[in-house]
Amino acid sequence: MFKQLREVFAYKQMLISTVKKDLRSRYRGSILGFLWTFINPLMQLVVYSVVFKRLLRATEDNYAMFVFTALLPWLYCVSSIQASTTCIVSNSNLVKKIYFPRMILPISVSTTGIINYIFGLVIVFPALIITGVKLTPFALLMPIIMAVQFLFVTGLCMMLSAFYVYFRDLEHIVGIVTMVWFYLTPILYNINIFEGNFKKLLGLNPMTQIVLAYRNVLLYGTHPSTTGFLGVTGVSVAIFFLGAFIFSKLQGNFAEEL
Repeated sequence: MFKQLREVFAYKQMLISTVKKDLRSRYRGSILGFLWTFINPLMQLVVYSVVFKRLLRATEDNYAMFVFTALLPWLYCVSSIQASTTCIVSNSNLVKKIYFPRMILPISVSTTGIINYIFGLVIVFPALIITGVKLTPFALLMPIIMAVQFLFVTGLCMMLSAFYVYFRDLEHIVGIVTMVWFYLTPILYNINIFEGNFKKLLGLNPMTQIVLAYRNVLLYGTHPSTTGFLGVTGVSVAIFFLGAFIFSKLQGNFAEEL
């Protein structure tokens, strides 16, 4: 596992080139091109903040930003997971013909995703200020939270991309799981509306702690929950190395399976 991770670092130029290619090709041929990076989350924000506010009867003062600060990191997570699941199979010709650290493929998907998230922050910060949110020095903790989420998402990307080579139904399972996962993550609602064991259960969801951390530093101007954030940091590191371990164990037969 550690050998493969060192190889990825040694092939870092290939990783950078792959990410650049993904960013360029994502909206190639589109009239609006790169603007879709901003349009997609904005349209979802309108739907969730208007429609769901009425359905859920949300009492949040700034519900649009309440949703937006959580929606963008969620979109990074789910889009990376879905894209990475098939990344080995979709690059089968490359995998079978030349040698390179296969781990680069899922890592590049997660890296592209977090870069798109960073671009999305170009909208988030002005929107927060326009809606009356006062940013505090705690916003400087954003890179730390993003690094923790990157480890978590990248670990899942490596794990799922390796499993999919052997189990092609996984793509459909991931779609169902992420749909359920979305509603178990407090994106559209405040976790404090629940009490007791169910609230504790939601708190065990790593994305819950990540979303709450983003909200705390951006929307509420305070630090993340110490216990919750330390917990999700440990889980994210564990998921990253578990994903790398599983990938390194399964990659030996990729060529035969493809």
